[in-house]
Amino acid sequence: MKHKHILIIDDEPEMLNSLRKILSRRQEYQLTLSNDPIEAMHLLAENRYDLVLTDLKMQSHSGMDILSRALQKNPDSKVVIITGYGTVEASVEAMRLGAYDFLEKPFTARKLFDCLKRAFEEKQEKQSIPSTDGHSFEGIIFKSNKIAELLHLVRKIAPNNMSVLITGESGTGKELFARAIHNLSTRKMNPFVPVNCGALPENLFESELFGYERGAFTGALRTKPGLLEFSNHGTFFLDEIGDLSLNLQVKLLRMLEEKKIRRVGGNEEIELDVRIIAATNKSLENLVEKNLFREDLYYRLTSMKIEVPPLRERPVDILPLAEHFLHTVCLDAGGDQCCFSPAAEEQLRQYSWPGNVRELQNVVNRAYFLRTSSKIGEADLPLALKKQHCLVNDQIFGAPYKKARETVLNEFETAYLTHHLKLNQGNISKTAESCGLDRRSIHRLINKHQIMFKD
Repeated sequence: MKHKHILIIDDEPEMLNSLRKILSRRQEYQLTLSNDPIEAMHLLAENRYDLVLTDLKMQSHSGMDILSRALQKNPDSKVVIITGYGTVEASVEAMRLGAYDFLEKPFTARKLFDCLKRAFEEKQEKQSIPSTDGHSFEGIIFKSNKIAELLHLVRKIAPNNMSVLITGESGTGKELFARAIHNLSTRKMNPFVPVNCGALPENLFESELFGYERGAFTGALRTKPGLLEFSNHGTFFLDEIGDLSLNLQVKLLRMLEEKKIRRVGGNEEIELDVRIIAATNKSLENLVEKNLFREDLYYRLTSMKIEVPPLRERPVDILPLAEHFLHTVCLDAGGDQCCFSPAAEEQLRQYSWPGNVRELQNVVNRAYFLRTSSKIGEADLPLALKKQHCLVNDQIFGAPYKKARETVLNEFETAYLTHHLKLNQGNISKTAESCGLDRRSIHRLINKHQIMFKD
């Protein structure tokens, strides 16, 4: 059995001895102890450790110094910081600098072992991931380093109770990342409740969020708990938080500060223990500057902020995602498995996917049902997936004039319209205005080139 080498650093002899006694229970751990941070610095320079467990507040050097030296020597090393002076801010700062986790005194032996178990499992998983195929983690399909790094951060922040803001374009899968954080947290056995802030008008949204008492308004024939109550001890996911009205922002802020809510028409305060994860495709910073989003709520929501990159910035994820969606639709439809032709794969890779992962899934589902053979070919994909630049080359020059002109025009129209739809987030009226066309012309071009956007 290969031992996991742990370096433990604490300038309090009693704490150091306690950690030694606890961790010595596990035969797979090889322990090196130091009560002198300066000595520990030398040990880190001369040896390689699988994990470093260090106190934050020490006489000559802090745990942050140890963290920096450990990662400088071995970037793959896991560092867990222990402190009796912990704050959310210190926790976030430590993890931003690369710490795996943050344990606040007093903590139980079980909590310590759970932390080390997660750290070593993640390390083993990272080492065992192959470099050629796509991977799956909590329903997230990926191959790119960008998503691997993002999931590494998700694993670190999940066990803590801090609020998280997830940003990214529409269709990038922000809710999947929110669910991953929930599923990796201590709240995973309790509800995960998602709500779209832009889906309901304000008067209905407030009663849905906070609940209402019987007789609170016309039609309130019985008392109804709100979604926040339903998510008690779990995770509440506010999608498109940038669409939340200022009035509701005030009430949400009060709930975050007081951990209590009051139903519409009620007097009783109900205590809540809820983790808030919010997501947006807008810049909350810009909304704060325009006084459309409360600055104090913004800082409450961003104890930790993660950004999901668009699909065009991680093209190596396109084919693993497409193959996953194709496999899923084959199973759901009860049909035989099929695959993409090399030409179809090339089209999928070359397209910029302004609608991100959601658009890719829609395209794959459509292609599966409209395919003309057991293999999805180039002809089965929407014309919008053609390369988004005019291919004025020998092939075009060798074609008859009308055919060459039509090919170039189609490619131009597709690229031009896709660009403007993306800029206007699929809004037909705004797209028509920016293109100098009427809505009917935009709809005609969308249908002609089978561009997948909703009005």
